[in-house]
Amino acid sequence: MYIWVNGEKVGYTENTKSPAEFDISKYLKSGKNDLAIEVYRWSDGSYLEDQDMWRLSGIDRNVYLYSTDNVRIADFFAKPDLDAKYKNGSLSVDVSLKNLSSTSANNQKVVAKLVDASGKNVFVKELNVNLEASKVQTLNFSQNVSSPKLWSSETPNLYTLILTLKDAKGNIVETVGTQIGFRKVELKGGQLLVNGVRLMVHGVNIHEHNPETGHYQDEATMMKDIKMMKQLNINSVRCSHYPNNILWVKLCNKYGLFLVDEANIESHGMGVEGQPLIWMNPKTNPGYLPEWREAHLDRIYSLVERDKNMPSVIIWSLGNESANGPVFHEAYKWIKKRDNSRLVQFEQAKENENTDIVCPMYPTIEYMKEYAARKEVTRPYIMCEYSHAMGNSSGNFQEYWDIIRGSKNMQGGFIWDWVDQGFYGIDEAGRKYWTYGGDMGSQNYLNDENFCHNGLVYADRTPHPGAFEVKKVYQNILFKAVDIKNGIIEINNDFGFTNLNKYNFRYEVLENGKVIKEGILNVALDPKSKKQFKIDLPKLESKEGTEYLLNVFASTKTGSEILPQNFEIAKEQFVIEDGKYFAKSENGSLAKVQDEKDQFVLTSDNVTVKISKSTGLISYYSLKGEEYFKQYPEPNFWRAPTDNDIGNKMQIRTNVWRTAGKNTSLESIQQSEENGKKYIIAKLKLNDVASDYTIKYALGNDGALEIQASYKKGNNPVPELPRFGMIFTLKNTLENLDYYGRGPLENYPDRKTASLKGIYTSKVADQYVPYTRPQENGYKTDIRWFKLSSNLGNGLEIKGLQPLGISTLNNYPNDFDGGISKKNIHSSDITPRNEVVVCVDLTQRGLGGDNSWGAPPHEQYTLTQSEYSYGFVIKPL
Repeated sequence: MYIWVNGEKVGYTENTKSPAEFDISKYLKSGKNDLAIEVYRWSDGSYLEDQDMWRLSGIDRNVYLYSTDNVRIADFFAKPDLDAKYKNGSLSVDVSLKNLSSTSANNQKVVAKLVDASGKNVFVKELNVNLEASKVQTLNFSQNVSSPKLWSSETPNLYTLILTLKDAKGNIVETVGTQIGFRKVELKGGQLLVNGVRLMVHGVNIHEHNPETGHYQDEATMMKDIKMMKQLNINSVRCSHYPNNILWVKLCNKYGLFLVDEANIESHGMGVEGQPLIWMNPKTNPGYLPEWREAHLDRIYSLVERDKNMPSVIIWSLGNESANGPVFHEAYKWIKKRDNSRLVQFEQAKENENTDIVCPMYPTIEYMKEYAARKEVTRPYIMCEYSHAMGNSSGNFQEYWDIIRGSKNMQGGFIWDWVDQGFYGIDEAGRKYWTYGGDMGSQNYLNDENFCHNGLVYADRTPHPGAFEVKKVYQNILFKAVDIKNGIIEINNDFGFTNLNKYNFRYEVLENGKVIKEGILNVALDPKSKKQFKIDLPKLESKEGTEYLLNVFASTKTGSEILPQNFEIAKEQFVIEDGKYFAKSENGSLAKVQDEKDQFVLTSDNVTVKISKSTGLISYYSLKGEEYFKQYPEPNFWRAPTDNDIGNKMQIRTNVWRTAGKNTSLESIQQSEENGKKYIIAKLKLNDVASDYTIKYALGNDGALEIQASYKKGNNPVPELPRFGMIFTLKNTLENLDYYGRGPLENYPDRKTASLKGIYTSKVADQYVPYTRPQENGYKTDIRWFKLSSNLGNGLEIKGLQPLGISTLNNYPNDFDGGISKKNIHSSDITPRNEVVVCVDLTQRGLGGDNSWGAPPHEQYTLTQSEYSYGFVIKPL
């Protein structure tokens, strides 16, 4: 970008995210002046700005003109500190004064004033100075501050430092100021400490993105982000991968978010550490080349100098995904000399000396466990990126934190990332959708498809379901069962600076999902301490078909601009007794069975079921003469691939399961009696996988149709199953959904801790989750029963013989499935059908989220066994 004034070239800058200042005094004339900016889309600076984001032209920082006196305050560095007990403070300030005139300026005065939040002066200090002509001079002063209110993400107490320059006559020449916070950041005992307390980084990465204004962020969007982050128990943000708008930093000062402030450097396209020579060659990589040294250092100097007074910034980052050449070692040393009040991190340094934090991105679970188990550790392990939240993701998030909380070496990480980088789009039918790579005319250009849609929230800041899993796992109040049958639990206050007397605690006891007792707990607990509490449980009778659960909640006592009153910040569910819930068997009288030529006909008082002798599947079902099914239950092994599935090529590896439930042949069908119950037993062959599949049917005289399905792998090798269940469709009049299981959020086997078991009422239409690229969605786990009914109350209830996984949507899995290759499809391509599509499963594979380019779900969430079986009962309402 070139700057021109009145036709004369003033200067050039190519750091798009950091300040660029030009002294245009000598180019100005009296009256009207012309200011022109010549902006280039690409420059050699583009090699250092290879961040994963939209390539947008233009200026996304404020442009302004200002004027000062010839004698001025050019810069200042305010360095608050705390004593060894973190009680009393001190403030050291370096003030740079510049005299631009050719004569000296004597008897000048600098007045420094520190003001607290109430407007009261903490101190006023005056310094006299004589300034030589055409020189910059630096003053330094220090002042002790007794028992200041400390700054942290929980208690963002700010003070205002005001510096005033007066001339020899006492006239004010210039006044500048900033808000500061008294806090101490240390690396001690291998841990990151803030004010002497080990920080648990509940972090997220953020790209500056607005669905209407692109890279330019307005204050309203920033405030929306801060409020939602705080409500999701996020306390730290990595500004990825450039210094964010200065207003963002100031708002984080005010409302309390810890920041990793990162230099505007990413040369990913030129290779990173650990790649083969063909990708990362030190002879061609900018981080290793001396001619690129100044370009790197300029960006790092600018980062530090702009934000050095900001209390929210606790860590400097040298950049992102740029090979760890000599310039980054030099930059690390420069920052440590310039600012010893913060830590410095660099992911590409790995465990080399030029990082204070071991900050890997997307580490394997094995590496995490290995570091967590180390005995002698001098640096904390804080992941700069983890839990890739692309599409339907955020699986096994609890497992990350089980490792983190189990070791003093581990201190959290920053989720990738906060917001889907989508823009508002409207298709030819007038339907709205979120755009991604390949849209907006870019289909013929190199693009990364939807790989910038990795957020916990949509572009308009509506949260994805996975965001609430993050809230649950990130919560600062931890609950643990001690002797749950006697109501004894442990409450752990994992806040760093907040007593739990600021929150209301309540509990409820559930019998089969219904609340049978409620109560409150009075909790006062200091930060980083834990205590046992006894809940007065009612007398509970252990009996078949019954389970008892205990829910505990913590919510705000008072409201604020960020968190409203009675806002839930933590919760937990405990199983008091559930061992006998599925033990109860309903042995009622059986329906009549007719053995006809082409079918078995099962008839009860109100239900008729026909089972085909050619397919072994149900061919007819009526309730009091009314037909509810549009498609009868059949085996189902497929799910619409998620972004993570496509990343690990599930849609190719397991493609044989796509139609395995359709391509079946009947080997035998007969009546049989088991445990006093008459079954129709159909033995099928799954032709695509040469495996056995057996279905057992039994109809009770009360109309309850029991279906048991089992699978046994044949001799041929087969890939893992995406899911194990059955699929059928019902009339769309059955639009009301009631269920007992985990809800009300969408949840999956590896993402369900935020979804408590209970009884929920909803609509089928509300189960759909419109991920920006359509994929598997709307699932619920640990379902005991669910009902689908019309507005008149008639319909069906499905009860599990064991916990079920279900989805009830107005679309088939195929509607969300682009096939073997990834397609440019959007939520606007999904049109609700005129039926209710029901998937009733034993389970499906987990979502995963370690990354979205190859990592599978964790092993315990994959379906690799040779045999599976389950059952459910369909009952009329």
